[in-house]
Order: sequence, then C-alpha cells, then structure tokens
Amino acid sequence: MNKHSPSREMTRAVSVVGTETHYMPGWANDFETEALPGALPQGMNSPQKCEYGLYGEQLSGTAFTANPPERTWCYRIRPSVKHSARYTKIDVPYWKSAPCVDPDVISLGQYRWDPVPTAEGLNWITGMRTMTTAGDVNTQVGMATHVYLVTESMVDDYFFSADSELLVVPQEGKLRFYTELGVIDLAPQEIGIIPRGLVYRVELLEGPARGFVCENYGQKFELPGRGPIGANCMANPRDFKAPVAAFEDREVPSTITIKWCGQFHKTEIGQSPLDVVAWHGNYAPYKYDLTTYCPVGAILFDHPDPSIFTVLTAPSGQPGTANIDFVLFRERWMVAENTFRPPWYHKNIMSELMGNIYGQYDAKPQGFVPGGVSLHNMMLPHGPDRDAFEGASNSNLGPEKLDNTMSFMFETRFPQHLTAFAANEAPLQDEYIDCWESLEKKFDGTPGKK
Repeated sequence: MNKHSPSREMTRAVSVVGTETHYMPGWANDFETEALPGALPQGMNSPQKCEYGLYGEQLSGTAFTANPPERTWCYRIRPSVKHSARYTKIDVPYWKSAPCVDPDVISLGQYRWDPVPTAEGLNWITGMRTMTTAGDVNTQVGMATHVYLVTESMVDDYFFSADSELLVVPQEGKLRFYTELGVIDLAPQEIGIIPRGLVYRVELLEGPARGFVCENYGQKFELPGRGPIGANCMANPRDFKAPVAAFEDREVPSTITIKWCGQFHKTEIGQSPLDVVAWHGNYAPYKYDLTTYCPVGAILFDHPDPSIFTVLTAPSGQPGTANIDFVLFRERWMVAENTFRPPWYHKNIMSELMGNIYGQYDAKPQGFVPGGVSLHNMMLPHGPDRDAFEGASNSNLGPEKLDNTMSFMFETRFPQHLTAFAANEAPLQDEYIDCWESLEKKFDGTPGKK
C-alpha cells in the first residue's frame, strides 16, 4: 500500500457549475477548495455558524477509526437530509449485483463478446449492462463488471450508489459527471473514480458513449505498492486529478436514484442536490489520463507477471491477494532476448475480465475488437491463439514497438458469474473457444529439437 504525505491545496472555483472544468493534482491528498471566497472555515470543521448561511456536513468513506480515515467536510446550501425524502422501489432490470447466480447460465468457460451495441433513450442508469458479478454486495466484498451505453443526458435526475465505488473506463464518446464535489469530464484513454455515496448526474457531451465500469463493493482502490520498482513509474500520484468546488443553486423538481444492497430506489425533491459551495478532505472523485501510465518490463529475458501493469488495486485484507486489480496494457517497447514475448499460457487463481479500448491486443490479434470484452474465469487455462503463438515463436527478436494498443483487465480473487444478459443478449462470440483448436502437437521426442 502506498501512502503519500497529505498535502493541502486551496483552490477557488466558479460560483456555479459552468462549462469549464478545473482540477487539483494528487492522489490521497487532503484538498481544500471553495467556490465563494471565505466559504471554507479555517482552523476548524464545524463552526457555530458557517459563512453564507451554509450547513457543515461530513461525508465519510471509511469508519471513523480507520487509519487514515477518509472523509470530506462539505459546506452546502442544504444538508443532505433535505435531499432525501420517502423512497419508492424501482426496477433497473439490466444492472445486477452479486450474488447473482442464474441456474440456467454456465459461467464456467472462456468467453468473448463483440461490442455491445448502443440504442436510443439510454442514460447512465438505464444504459448500464451488467456482464458479471462476484462476491456479495451485502457483505461488501467482490465486484461487478458492466458495459455502459449512454445516448442521452440525465436532466434533473441524480444518482448515487451506497453499495460501491465505480471505476469508469470510457471506450467511445465523452461524458461529464456533475458531482457534489465538482465536475469531471471523461473521454477515451481516461478513467474516473466515483466514490461510494457521492451524488452526481451524467451528461452526454459527445455520443453515443460506451465504456466499461468496475463496481467495487469492497475496500477502496489505492495505488499499488511498488516494492523493488521504487518511487517512480507506473501510475504517479501527481497525474490523478480531483475537481474543484462548483455548485448548483436551482429550485427545480428533481429525482435521486439510490442503489442500496443491490436494490434501486428513488426519491423526489424540490431542488438540485449538487449544492456544496466548499469542501476539504481526502474523499473525492478523481480522473486519470491513462497515457501518463509509465509501464515497466523485462529488459533482458523472460516475461514478468502482468501485476507490473497494475494501475490501481483494491485490497482484500489478505496480503498479496486483491479484491480487484485494474491492470493496463498500453503501448510499450518489447526488447527481451530469446523470450516468448506475448502473455504465456497460464491458469490462474484470479478471474480476468478484459476490455479493449482501442487497437489490437498482442495475444489475440484477431477477434478482440475495440469495445469488446473477454472473460477467463478462475482456474481456466488461456493464452495466445495459434497465429499469435506462431508469430511470437518464430519472429526475429529485435527491439519492437508494440503500438496502437490499449486494453485493460479487471482481475478479482472471486469467480465471476455471467448474467443472463451476458449469456443471452450480449453479442457473444460462440466460436471464441475454437481459437486454440488449431494449436499443433510439436513434440516428437528428438533431443535438441525446438
């Protein structure tokens, strides 16, 4: 676990949500930001009276006694209890939570899907399509993976998840997340992290939009320990960006949808809930530019484990075994001598769901297209197809730039169960399992033969 000395940075923003976005750099920093001068109390958290008639309120992302605690103090126009009324249960049919084990679905297998097609009339909530679930949302362990499809903005509609933080990986289109703590724009080659309990709405800036979501039920994502790699490379803390304060003061009928223990409820209120004028703390949304990820790798021989490509990890409480790892495979130089360079054949205790952001993945040059998804569940063998194996086994091993490629992996210690949507409605490549069928037996017992 990498812990960084907290720094405090004061940033002043516009007084209302506008068209421009502004950010503060740093991971796990203790930020402070205000949209009106003097709105943020100094030297204390809870003054008897706040400036501008604001209410002080704390948003906690960990238990109070966690070390260190993750919390943010908000100074808002109304306390959150004014953004919560009687709840009505609603149905969001394609967004599933663990445990979700369909007896008619076989999750045991190696699977791959073409991109899920978009359709009209889908927003951030109605366009979420769950592919797999793992663990148990009620005990706050495990995860779910989704494909999101967005073709329209949320208008006076807001959302938050009490179940999870969301790791958002855009693949096409551009979204804007209006959150209680500020505004984040997300486009392909970026990721966003939306904390548990944070209220937001999503606007479509360029569409249609499609991407991937890892819903993390367990401990929050953090930077992985670098071990012998040391202080530099991989994802550097300064490249993560948190939004500055921006607020809405709008008296309009609004709906908030809440995901709680895998169920969805809505409540009706008379104003925008995005009314935080100032805040300070270390529990905040982030964005990160994946092109700033600096990979490390072999510079003489052999192929290291993919753990060296970990951007973020969510710990499980068992040392060395993550609840979730978010792993990035981007452009890089291949220079290892006398080495089979693509990922080798393997069978793993971890379950691996991969998504292709753009380009071609080196272990599967055919069929794994941008927007596509693959799943290799725990203890099921997988690896390069025949063409990738033959090419890597017989190529001239000079320095080679692996270019025009960006894919990722959501890896978890739990088995991932397919949803009925993934098994029956998503564009499953039925022939994917056959990609290894043409691999040849090369053994003949002759000494020295390779």
